[in-house]
Amino acid sequence: LIATMALSVTGCKWGDPSKVETPTAVSNQTAAPATVVKGTGKTVFTFEVTDQNKNFTQFEIHTDQKIVGEALQELGLIAGEEGQYGLYVKTVNGVTLDYDKDGLYWAFYENGQYAAKGIDQTPIDTGTIYELKAAK
Repeated sequence: LIATMALSVTGCKWGDPSKVETPTAVSNQTAAPATVVKGTGKTVFTFEVTDQNKNFTQFEIHTDQKIVGEALQELGLIAGEEGQYGLYVKTVNGVTLDYDKDGLYWAFYENGQYAAKGIDQTPIDTGTIYELKAAK
């Protein structure tokens, strides 16, 4: 029994750090989605979209427009209709929400906070992240 234990210990990699195997980390995280670059122009800002199915798309917008809504309309990323409070956004990145049918609408955010102005009244600030999220 002592001889068997001695043989099993001599097979170990004791004392020699070059023979120690480092475990490889396995990550179950998926890579962050790629940012889609749209437009041309001197002003650059980030625009994020989250639809009703939680699909997320991030855009890097390049424009010469001064207002967020104008830049996004010019690039075909948003569409809607004019109302008494300005542009009522109905379609974003090809996804149309109809409040009358499903109770969903596009909510406009600046840096994670509900925006104080409409998308067609908000001047572009290059350090700000603008978002439209499906909301109920």
